[in-house]
Amino acid sequence: MSNEIAIQPGISGHEVHEHHEAHHHHETFITKYIFSQDHKMIAKQFLITGMIWAIIGGLMSVLFRLQLGYPDLQMPWLEDIFGHWAKDGKITPEFYYALVTMHGTILVFFVLTAGLSGTFANFLIPFQVGARDMASPFINMLSYWFFFAASVILMSSLFVQTGPAAGGWTVYPPLSALGDASQGSKVGMDLWLVSLALFVVSSLLGGLNYVSTILNMRTKGMTMTRLPLTIWGLLFTAMLGILSFPVLLSGFILLLFDRHLGTSFYLSDIVLNGTKILPNEGGSPILYQHLFWFLGHPEVYIIILPTMGIVSEVMSVNVRKPIFGYTAMIASLFAIALLSFLVWAHHMFVTGMNPFLGSVFVLLTLLIAVPSAIKVFNWLTTLWRGNIRFTPAMLFCIGFVSMFISGGLTGIWLGNSTLDLHLHDTYFNIAHFHLVMGVAAFMGMFAGVYHWFPKMYGRYMNNTLGYIHFWVTLICAYVIFWPMHYEGFAGMPRRYFDYMGWESFKQFAELNKVISFAAILSFLVQLSFVFNFFYSIFKGRKVTTTNPWGATTLEWTTPIRPGHGNWPGEIPEVHRWPYDYGKDGREFIMQTEPVGKDESSH
Repeated sequence: MSNEIAIQPGISGHEVHEHHEAHHHHETFITKYIFSQDHKMIAKQFLITGMIWAIIGGLMSVLFRLQLGYPDLQMPWLEDIFGHWAKDGKITPEFYYALVTMHGTILVFFVLTAGLSGTFANFLIPFQVGARDMASPFINMLSYWFFFAASVILMSSLFVQTGPAAGGWTVYPPLSALGDASQGSKVGMDLWLVSLALFVVSSLLGGLNYVSTILNMRTKGMTMTRLPLTIWGLLFTAMLGILSFPVLLSGFILLLFDRHLGTSFYLSDIVLNGTKILPNEGGSPILYQHLFWFLGHPEVYIIILPTMGIVSEVMSVNVRKPIFGYTAMIASLFAIALLSFLVWAHHMFVTGMNPFLGSVFVLLTLLIAVPSAIKVFNWLTTLWRGNIRFTPAMLFCIGFVSMFISGGLTGIWLGNSTLDLHLHDTYFNIAHFHLVMGVAAFMGMFAGVYHWFPKMYGRYMNNTLGYIHFWVTLICAYVIFWPMHYEGFAGMPRRYFDYMGWESFKQFAELNKVISFAAILSFLVQLSFVFNFFYSIFKGRKVTTTNPWGATTLEWTTPIRPGHGNWPGEIPEVHRWPYDYGKDGREFIMQTEPVGKDESSH
């Protein structure tokens, strides 16, 4: 059969491969839903696993906000659930630090990295570049199962006798390097490090697959300048991960050596409990910070770049206008990706850095505001005088832009080394990165789920629940994080268990109650999204057309419920860029439609 196809004129070997990919053998439940090699199913696996982690991480934030808002309140039910970690109905200091550590780890790595990139890179890349599947479906499957293994190990650390890792999601030594330093530095820390090592392997396998697919498997006519901005965002994200995650892995391995092999990469001149002098000499905890933040700052953009692409795409579809400044958008994505490797030490201004070296990082940090501002300008200009359809996805796009602006502006303060010395370890920093990276990324993620849900499951999500979800989330996010800027100005330090011992911070007691109430309400409304998601999979209104949003990109040329291989016949050819909206008297023109002789250029 393959020989007959190969000798037909005009059919390439690539298309022969596609022909066989389109005709798969009968799949069992295990090969279809568990060890699946279909990019669409793997995307759903990443998404649902990420949602489970988001609920766990969000619940942890509710618990420590209860402590911060009501430090003197005794809640016996806490002891019933957590035992000695909540003695007499009050969260213990050790448990509080474990909650903060695990909350940050889960949300940054397991939800906003794996859950976000794993979902949308897997789902959209083959669809939007015009490929049957990923370059290596088997490696794609492995990337999910390494992530799942990492999840199981991190989850298991919550149940060990000494508790999970504690001391902040950055796990700075010497606290993390000495097993006797605290309860949270014992077995839980080892499980944390092993889990994150497996997570890095998952990210690298996925990233290599994403880059290979985008560069090598585009359909005929799909030049790089015809790629949707979602694909550009995911391409730069994958490249950032490939280049920066190995550095983090090396940092973790050296930390394990210090913990168990007697090395001194991060340890020197340590006295334990005021009595025991350790033999370690020559190491520096600052080395770990360099290794961690060399990933840590690109990590911020590994989280935000995919959502920038998603927001650009969803916004253009719902504004019924071409995205403003397509080339400038790509250039700014590239500039952000490049500069993200050159600014890591702005997280380290408080380590006693040489002031001249600090000034270099200040300059580079402030420079990154330029491409970010270009993107914001382009989004606002796309919205300007558009025929906007206020779908839940579109509202979350607008919310993303709002959060990105308000959270990003405070980055200018923190990027100044002199101001950062005062603000770095305060609630100002928490407010900044939660708004610009945390909440903004979640807004972009929600926009993507609402927008592509019909393509994922052949049904619509409930709009009314979507609107409630958006408005409560937006209002709560600002009520939670905006007041924290003022607490930070007053010098209120982060990561503290109880502030009632300071006369200067008692003034914020009522404000902390308001913040805690908003945090609980925000968590509850996310549960409404989870209900909406799973209910709509089975009971949502059915999609009756292949292109329900009137979009132009290739995924909307597939059947309503595409099989493994995506297109039942030949993969369509691409003739134009992905943003032909409102052109020559037509509402939209698909990428697959040939350009007419008398058609105006975009």
